[in-house]
Amino acid sequence: MSDFSEKRVQQQIRNFERALDGYEGNEPFARYLTSFFKINKQMGSKDRKWTSRLCYNFFRLGKGAKQLSQQKRLVIAEYLCEKESPLVSLFEPEWNLDLTLEEKLTFLQDQNLLLLEDVFPFTNKLSPAIDQNIFIQSLFIQPDLFIRVKKGKEKFVKAIFEAEQIIYHFISDQTIALANGTSLQRFKDLEGVIEVQDLSSQRTVEFMSAFPKENWWDACAASGGKALLFLDKYPTTNLMVSDIRMSILRNLDERFERAGIQNYRKKIVDLTKDTTPILGAELFDGIIVDAPCTGSGTWGRSPENISYFNAKKIEDFSALQKDIVKNASLHLKAGKPLVYITCSVFEKENEDVIDYIQKELGYTLDSYKVLKGYTEKADSMFVARLIKL
Repeated sequence: MSDFSEKRVQQQIRNFERALDGYEGNEPFARYLTSFFKINKQMGSKDRKWTSRLCYNFFRLGKGAKQLSQQKRLVIAEYLCEKESPLVSLFEPEWNLDLTLEEKLTFLQDQNLLLLEDVFPFTNKLSPAIDQNIFIQSLFIQPDLFIRVKKGKEKFVKAIFEAEQIIYHFISDQTIALANGTSLQRFKDLEGVIEVQDLSSQRTVEFMSAFPKENWWDACAASGGKALLFLDKYPTTNLMVSDIRMSILRNLDERFERAGIQNYRKKIVDLTKDTTPILGAELFDGIIVDAPCTGSGTWGRSPENISYFNAKKIEDFSALQKDIVKNASLHLKAGKPLVYITCSVFEKENEDVIDYIQKELGYTLDSYKVLKGYTEKADSMFVARLIKL
């Protein structure tokens, strides 16, 4: 990085400022950035890479150091997120980039530049099991890319990665961690053999124990990640998937086809309304509700949300989640499990909804867990298994 002149650094800062100025938080920043680069065709690959890096590092600072200028905040963000930074070397050459993240945060606090609690202004809304400081520190670290390997294909995948000199790490028999940004599209032989799925998401299957020939319903199936996970472990069950829009289910169909899965049912179901006209009196042996949520457990991957999120949405999602569970619950047999999942770290979406399910819908809590992905460079999630009385 010593080849970065002051002129070059200033150019990258201007690119960062132009990219940030046009973003209003109404869409994922990754989508906005793709459009920004298409419009600014004069930017080469290195410029695009640097603009992306500076923007994402800046977003990781969240609401921290708001009293400082944008450029100073950017330098602080680079300092916290990187081991080498031409911006830090130019503007704060005395700052030691080799320190650990915790040491850097202590240094900035001693300099009265940053308070950790200012970064993430929603700590009073976190689930009680979450360590606030460790969680906030994790927001400065890019999460890993995780894949799930189809049963029996572990050696096949390992051989391809080693032949291509891809750095990988087996977390378990079917779970592999890769560096974020690893390109998998070029490996056509892996189509249908691996699925990109976060570590915590994969661990939710531990709460889905099912028996052969049982009828299960994935009620908020989206693109089918949990359904594929479920069927890989319980291939002899009968699964119905549903979501609110056909376009979502078409994506699921494509994903299932690549995985070689044909034996499933699908329906368009709006779980905010009476489901009887669509499902009649049908009852299931198990229901999975991977509920719509704030996604706050995934903000390490989309840190722009820390700055643009409106806390009122927590209440809105909590109300939506209760409606969805209430309507889905009508189709569960007595004595059978409801598996409730969110990728949220907020108590209102997690423990509060579980309390509602028990008190208002007649369930007993079998088990639950806050999946602390923030300690493993993964997403953080919540999962609970409840039994209908």
